[in-house]
Amino acid sequence: MSCRLEDLLPTPLQAEQLAALAPLQSSHDLLILLDRWVERGWLRALDRALVAFLEERAPGSDPLLLLAAALASHQLGHGHVCLDLAQTLAEPDFALSLPPEGDALDGPLLLPSQLLTKLEQHTWCERITASPLVATGNTPGHSARPLVLSGLRLYLRRYWSYERQIDNALRQRLAADQVIAPALPERLEQLFKGGAPQGQVDWQKLACALATRASFSIITGGPGTGKTTTVVRLLALLQGPAVEQGRPLRIRLAAPTGKAAARLTESIGQQVELLEVSAEVRQQIPTDVSTVHRLLGSRPGSRHFRHHAGNPLPLDVLVIDEASMIDLEMMAVLLDALPPSARLVLLGDKDQLASVEAGAVLGDLCRDAEEGFYSAATRAWLEQVGGQSLQDSGLTPGDAEQHPLAQQVVMLRHSRRFGEGSGIGQLARLVNRQQAQAARELLTQKLDDVHGLSLQGEHDRRFDRLLLDGLDRGTDGPQGYRHYLRNIGRLRPPPATAADDPRWEQWAGQVLHSFEDFQLLCAVRKGPWGVQGLNERVTRVLHNAGLIDSQQPWYEGRPVLVTRNDYGLGLMNGDIGIALRLPDERGVALLRVAFARNDGSGGVRFVLPSRLNEVETVYAMTVHKSQGSEFSHTALVLPDALNPVLTKELVYTGITRAKHCFSLIEPRAGVFEEAVERRVRRISGLMLEQG
Repeated sequence: MSCRLEDLLPTPLQAEQLAALAPLQSSHDLLILLDRWVERGWLRALDRALVAFLEERAPGSDPLLLLAAALASHQLGHGHVCLDLAQTLAEPDFALSLPPEGDALDGPLLLPSQLLTKLEQHTWCERITASPLVATGNTPGHSARPLVLSGLRLYLRRYWSYERQIDNALRQRLAADQVIAPALPERLEQLFKGGAPQGQVDWQKLACALATRASFSIITGGPGTGKTTTVVRLLALLQGPAVEQGRPLRIRLAAPTGKAAARLTESIGQQVELLEVSAEVRQQIPTDVSTVHRLLGSRPGSRHFRHHAGNPLPLDVLVIDEASMIDLEMMAVLLDALPPSARLVLLGDKDQLASVEAGAVLGDLCRDAEEGFYSAATRAWLEQVGGQSLQDSGLTPGDAEQHPLAQQVVMLRHSRRFGEGSGIGQLARLVNRQQAQAARELLTQKLDDVHGLSLQGEHDRRFDRLLLDGLDRGTDGPQGYRHYLRNIGRLRPPPATAADDPRWEQWAGQVLHSFEDFQLLCAVRKGPWGVQGLNERVTRVLHNAGLIDSQQPWYEGRPVLVTRNDYGLGLMNGDIGIALRLPDERGVALLRVAFARNDGSGGVRFVLPSRLNEVETVYAMTVHKSQGSEFSHTALVLPDALNPVLTKELVYTGITRAKHCFSLIEPRAGVFEEAVERRVRRISGLMLEQG
């Protein structure tokens, strides 16, 4: 099929502009244009390869269909599950996250927006639907068709299948009632003695109550709202009756990354010890946390796992922490591997950045968490078992038929880490509400825990000083990188210490811990204000200060980030290690890289640098990579120009990685406000259609 140019063009064009639109006349010419987009970095080679595959299956396909397929694949690379035709036509550059990082959309090359500007929605849908490569979402058969059009959303079939699989599984779990624990109000009261302050709703208590009555529930909340405390009490609430009956539940805990698993292992162990339950119940609450991949039994070099519907996980309760990092495919795999009778509880901060991969599952599932939308029956049940009124809770009344998922979602609303007087907490809340001007005013108030630095003129030197010494408030103030590097020498065991002396491991653990006192975070990877440029800058600053010897690729003090899971070494994507000199059996000092163990034991493992292929220097890391981590002093460096990754979610996530102090570094004024005023719009259809 050919496209009539006069249907697409808003005004008469010059001859060269008409020629530029020739790609819409044939699939061959469109492929040539896509090649040029790949060269510019606007599309991935993978997107172009998909179009070539489709053209092979149906030679002479409509170029408008092929263009839509290329853009649908492009959207997957930006975290979207599908291509929203209406949004793409209304705001093509924004919907497609163009321009790419550091690129300018000018010059003679035809842009996607120029192809789409005058295209009408119904025309594009008709042309897509007419293709033998496309099935409509509710059409039986056609399972071999690689594209699916559901309403105005175009999917690659695999991702449409994942979305439907998750949607169907969750609806079934929401409809399947669980046996309510006997004497539930009394058990809740015992676990939550002296809970929320007078006059406040005890959301932790209500979250536990809700999670007992269905096979699926979500507990969401910001930093310090008590998600871990809540889930430990929930596990005690579920395990108590089971132990009394002599049939303890098989409970497993998991997190998306090794780093997040290690953190949860440590915190959950501390919380279990504080439970006011019998020793028998306490012993049946696990404290070891696995990565999701390890739990499912990942098969190297394959998308498949050992556990699936035909070989389900041997468990009764599964808790997933940091669920905002779970992408669509992984959630589908998890649900497929769960026994039908098992409970699934998701924990996470709905306002954090979503997974790098396609899908923002937790965000989609928590879209009504703020309002609540509990039905009258749900509210009455919560008031009965929780022993507190929800009359002044601020929740919006809802309907269980219209909002079935909302009945199993609880948002924890009171932060114990960031109270009303916390500058970090105030800034995070203002950013989350997209109150950019109020957030800017807060940054100028010179609070103890919030600091802003504009990199203009002499302030550039101040940035280097911040990298070295933090905010220069003494040994107890917010630190820079000099702190951990000095600790390497200051805390090192005496030279005569034997190689097998436990003091070497203790020393390495202290150095790793002190490295967490300061972390530089970036929004982007490229450019002087991205990970690559800032890692080079920090290395240079530290070398010039005589703190490191960076003439060799590996030097003592080099911090590295693992960028890919290595099950042979027991290292996970996101693990951080530091190169240190330790004696071997003969007393010869050799460089080895120290990593904290992921089992929550507090121990350290040592790996030879030669065995580490998938690592990079990590003075600076992206905000995405920092998820699941906390640092005493966090400095977020914004780029000097707005680009698609800069959103309020990214800024919020960067702020909330800080435990005690947050610094905002701005190479150019105005980028912070622009970022706060934009939000992530992950496109999907999850739980939108009534099943």
